[in-house]
Amino acid sequence: MRPKRLKDDTIAAIATAPGRGGIGVVRVSGSRVSEIAQAILGKVPSARSAHLANFRDSAGETIDQGIALYFSNPHSFTGEDVLELQGHGGPAVLQSLLSRCLELGARLAEPGEFTRRAYLNDKLDLAQAESVADLIDAASTQAAKSAMRSLQGDFSRQIRSLVDALINLRMLVEATLDFPEEEIDFLEAAQAKQKLEKIHKELIDVLKKAKQGALLREGLQIVLIGQPNVGKSSLLNRLAGDEVAIVTAVAGTTRDTVREQILLDGIPLHLIDTAGLRETKDEVEQIGISRTWLAIEKADIALVIIDAVKGISAEDQAILDRLPQKLPVVQIFNKADLLAQIPIAKDQKNEIYLSAKTGSGLENLHDRLLELAGWQQTGEGAFMARERHIRALKEANQHLDQAVLRWQQLELLAEELNLAQKALSTITGEFTADDLLGEIFSRFCIGK
Repeated sequence: MRPKRLKDDTIAAIATAPGRGGIGVVRVSGSRVSEIAQAILGKVPSARSAHLANFRDSAGETIDQGIALYFSNPHSFTGEDVLELQGHGGPAVLQSLLSRCLELGARLAEPGEFTRRAYLNDKLDLAQAESVADLIDAASTQAAKSAMRSLQGDFSRQIRSLVDALINLRMLVEATLDFPEEEIDFLEAAQAKQKLEKIHKELIDVLKKAKQGALLREGLQIVLIGQPNVGKSSLLNRLAGDEVAIVTAVAGTTRDTVREQILLDGIPLHLIDTAGLRETKDEVEQIGISRTWLAIEKADIALVIIDAVKGISAEDQAILDRLPQKLPVVQIFNKADLLAQIPIAKDQKNEIYLSAKTGSGLENLHDRLLELAGWQQTGEGAFMARERHIRALKEANQHLDQAVLRWQQLELLAEELNLAQKALSTITGEFTADDLLGEIFSRFCIGK
């Protein structure tokens, strides 16, 4: 079951980003908000109205002048009394105002504690709470839209719909188990098998949308590998649209991994340029080559850069043969601008001719990367899902697979449906351990 908060204290934090700004916000939540408001403002403001006020210290001197907003429980973000003091965004002013709140009995909020209280007070479910952080961290417009859909409850509603359908189906199975002597076959009369198939299909659809959202959140690790001087760094610069890697005619220029993030159709791609792979006695270069193979082990996609003029050499083939079998590989024939005619590739999806120098053929690489990522839509309908959401959906899907196979074994069928329901309920937080909550909310910024 969802854990409940045992503490009844008051928390405070600066809710705006560090540094200078036109406006800064100090947020306070808890049972002592009215006392703190009285001490700083001279009164408790009327709820849900903006009040121009002087913010005063213990001696009655004005710390700042700004807008005070008061929200009485339970009609607030956290479900508790909340006070927001919106003043000027100077670090010294905000720190003085925060110190005054702490002096009056509040304590400094932990990362994500405001949102955690909203979850524990049933103002948000866990998937919505996580989407708050995802919305703040969104690296693209598509990611922000997906996070907002999750925050508004689209993801949670679909999960709850699946859970409700599973509960209904479990009820029918349990009825059949409890009354085996009855002539009426509860399952057949209620078209239970068709209901299971419908739930299974809907779950697979939700999983697809969640995977799309996970792509927008996590992106892909793409490693650029190949022999020295085949154009790995030039391709990185072309993809990044900037001179992020040093390019020279000297073999072995890149000694360490160079990382750059780009956005492709809203998906963050983490590009990793690596040291050229070759036999060498140079100790520093050997370290770079070792790091290249470590990067390959962690990659989602490998781009093997090959000199288009020379074609696949024995050394290139040795690199290809050593790559992990499950790692998607695209062979990039660079320097295609030096060819009189571009040959027809044997594998047109995974053999791409392009020129990092001129940019020709780059759109084919973009299309292939999106295809390998599984990006099948513009992001509309995708949920901003996390790895734990994907794992829970996959676990539920596996239990439904077993439920279909064990349709005639009612005791086992009932257990598989029960386990599928529990897996889905972890997404919204209906069944969530305290240690998981600590891990989730510790990744939030302070003040949220």
